[in-house]
Amino acid sequence: MELNGVEIEDTFCEAFGAVFTRILVTAINEKWVKIAAQITTGYGTSTIHCDSEAGIDILVPPEKTPDNRPGAVLMFFKTKKDQMDNVLLNRIGQCVLTCPTTACFDAINGSLDVEKEFEIKTGFKLKFFGDKFEEKLEGKYPFEAWKIPVMDGEFIIQSMFKVGKGIAGGNFLIMGKDQKSALEAAERAVEAISKVENVIAPFPGGIARSGSKVGSQYSFLNASTNDPLCPTLKDKISESLLRDGDSCVYEVIIDGATEDSIVKAMKIGIEAAVKVPGVNRISAGNYGGKLGKFQYRLHDILS
Repeated sequence: MELNGVEIEDTFCEAFGAVFTRILVTAINEKWVKIAAQITTGYGTSTIHCDSEAGIDILVPPEKTPDNRPGAVLMFFKTKKDQMDNVLLNRIGQCVLTCPTTACFDAINGSLDVEKEFEIKTGFKLKFFGDKFEEKLEGKYPFEAWKIPVMDGEFIIQSMFKVGKGIAGGNFLIMGKDQKSALEAAERAVEAISKVENVIAPFPGGIARSGSKVGSQYSFLNASTNDPLCPTLKDKISESLLRDGDSCVYEVIIDGATEDSIVKAMKIGIEAAVKVPGVNRISAGNYGGKLGKFQYRLHDILS
């Protein structure tokens, strides 16, 4: 199969189940919204070591937020549901509460299994920072919220945040003739994906250069470099997946609330990537179906 003259390999990406939260951070203007969003989603690439996979979903105009101020929706994905409470408590407490002018609300908008959604008391717990000067907001919002006195006024936070069931690890690989063309293709893919609601691309700028495989020759590591996709090893190993002319590979990894959102993001991301000259082919990362139960075949997504 070809798309815009670029080969689409007949393979599938393999993703796995996860839990996630989706929060809305608002601030006095877009500048401070973006600062809060960037700080709060930092160190959120892979759950191999990070506390969660984190990223910015969408920016929200003032007329669509509870306090009529500009906002950003952030998403956090984790494999263990009992750890999500700490993820939100730490990230909101250290990064949103401390950021000038911010407020924070729940923003979950659908999930893989709505019946399995549950709530965590993030705002209720953070109110204790107010040292008994905190107050419950009465009648302003259709949900329970607290106002905590801080040095620039008050920090408003919703009492309860929902946790949904989603999918982590949707992906596709961009193989290019050189770093410049592959990077531009990946950037265009991420830009297209950023317009899709309910998904994030958690790696730096949405792009992963250090794709990994399960296991290592070092017994103390559970993951290591994906050597079959490393261009500098192409002539040094027998199992390389690269061909003549493949000099750079980037992976776009996607986490989403639903299968529809993952598939839509993969589709428009690939369609954007293949428009860049110098892209040789598109593939996807999988572990032979052994890692996760969600498998998305590229030909099906694009047909």
